[in-house]
Amino acid sequence: VQLQASGGGLVQAGGSLRLSCVVSGGTFSSDAMAWFRQAPGQEREFVAGLSASGGMTYYADSVKGRSTISRDNAKNTMFLQMNSLKPEDTAVYYCAVRKGGTLYTNTWMYDYWGQGTQVTVSS
Repeated sequence: VQLQASGGGLVQAGGSLRLSCVVSGGTFSSDAMAWFRQAPGQEREFVAGLSASGGMTYYADSVKGRSTISRDNAKNTMFLQMNSLKPEDTAVYYCAVRKGGTLYTNTWMYDYWGQGTQVTVSS
């Protein structure tokens, strides 16, 4: 299984980005998926996640109300729409898959990881 994250870039504060994560080498319709991020010198932290069906979503307080996570199982793709971006959102964003449908916020609960996409928000 391989995950390919894309959609990052340089954006001004207040702007928007849409991250994508394409899964290949398998299907993930029965698996939970999530986005994490890691800023320089910081630990990797949970950003948003959704259950296998997409019926349950969960967001970190830092992005709640500004971000929307979604998935298209037919296209093996997950998305993260981020609006009203802030400089503190600057980080490398990683997508992850956890075998099984239960959503967790801990990094060690995830089985597969993408390579990350850089998001930089200028003030």
